[in-house]
Amino acid sequence: MTAIEAPVVAIPATFDSLDPRTGDVVGTHPVHDEAAVRAAVARAAGAAEWWAGLGFAERRRRLGEWRKALVRRVDDLARVVSDETGKPLDDARLELVLAIDHLDWAAKHAEKVLGRRRVSAGLLMSNQAASLTYVPIGVVGVIGPWNYPVFTPMGSVAYALAAGNAVVFKPSELTPGVGVALADTLAEIVDGQPLFQVVTGFGETGAALCRAPGVGKVAFTGSTATGRRVMATCAETLTPVIIECGGKDPLIVDADADLDAAADAAVWGGMSNAGQTCVGVERVYALDAVAEEFTAKVVAKARALRSGSTGDFGPMTMPSQVDVVRRHVEDALARGGRAVVGGAESVQQPFVEPVVIVDVPEDSCAVTEETFGPLLVVNRVPDMDEAVRRANATGYGLGATVFSKGRGEEIAARLRCGMVAINGVISFAGIPSLPFGGVGDSGFGRIHGEDGLREFTRPQAVARQRYALPIAVTSFRRTSRGMKALLGVVRLRHGR
Repeated sequence: MTAIEAPVVAIPATFDSLDPRTGDVVGTHPVHDEAAVRAAVARAAGAAEWWAGLGFAERRRRLGEWRKALVRRVDDLARVVSDETGKPLDDARLELVLAIDHLDWAAKHAEKVLGRRRVSAGLLMSNQAASLTYVPIGVVGVIGPWNYPVFTPMGSVAYALAAGNAVVFKPSELTPGVGVALADTLAEIVDGQPLFQVVTGFGETGAALCRAPGVGKVAFTGSTATGRRVMATCAETLTPVIIECGGKDPLIVDADADLDAAADAAVWGGMSNAGQTCVGVERVYALDAVAEEFTAKVVAKARALRSGSTGDFGPMTMPSQVDVVRRHVEDALARGGRAVVGGAESVQQPFVEPVVIVDVPEDSCAVTEETFGPLLVVNRVPDMDEAVRRANATGYGLGATVFSKGRGEEIAARLRCGMVAINGVISFAGIPSLPFGGVGDSGFGRIHGEDGLREFTRPQAVARQRYALPIAVTSFRRTSRGMKALLGVVRLRHGR
């Protein structure tokens, strides 16, 4: 080998998914290369035509059958989720319940949201009949995360299917079995059509999906860094994208808040799923008047939690995330933060115990970077203006939580983010009619709700002439007299 030759790295034909609690092999899956991904997309294109041709009513019926199949297999699917992520079985069941509810909403509302409708042509174009239709894209590529391997991708998969598309899904390499099991439940209901296919592998498999000819749109959920790479790859073919990245979501506690409920929300929002939630609580800003009492309640609740195979929450699903959590904890403490629950010793592999740190400087990475672990930073603020300022002082803008009896809506309106829960936590994610997505480093585009259905279509505007106008204005037959008459109408209608 010469000095300028690079070593040849063999790409494995298969890879194993592991139980992060034990390291045991859960399943073995193929590494799909670019040729395999392109073949899947080509198959999906034919299925997309068949599926679109069924119409709204038949698609709704079949998606209803899929919903029933998911309900029948909820325990089996939950076990796959639990085995590949390490999360408690009931947490996996909750994820499936939410996904099933979203599937039901998307199937039932697709025709109302996307069906052809008339729109006003206006006075000047009154001779036209105007209509708007939302046409399926064809094949949608979905790249999913590992932290909620059913609920999160189903926010794209279910809505894309309801809108009349086929889907090629690339699950995380940490949770490939979940994706395969999910697709298997739909296969019989769609007569074996390759409507919902799964390609497994690593980053190159996802990149191949972004590059594949025939993919009309890509919906990605994951880190901001990976989101940028997905966008760059899709830009090569001008393939549009929906990007849902991470967050550094704040919780604001007002002076009149229900402190018990706020503390419960902070701890559950920050610690459930081992803190591996993109819209989970990572920063808390409590007004001085209630900060001490609120923090005491948080401490009591957090100290009662335990991680472990039979604990309140499971392990870090991605082993490297432990190092991120450790770095954030150590930086917060080194900069003067005070640990009131746990500390640096709480960060072990693969289980991280709850950590709550107060009085953390705002330039600490524990405040500025997404932690994605069971670390809660609680800082006191003198007033609501400062709470809002700090909450917005981040590149992220995904979700937020506000606890206030008297001015929750007012505070929510001042926050730069895509979703806000008032006197609850992450509640917006469970409401199928609400769009889900962020701004800034948290991405753009929306899943869920009417906006989510429309994301997986292309609007087509149609103007049909009903009769010819007596004055020709869009023709070389136009006269100065005709134009004068048109201007007279405009002045009469819009000039006063």
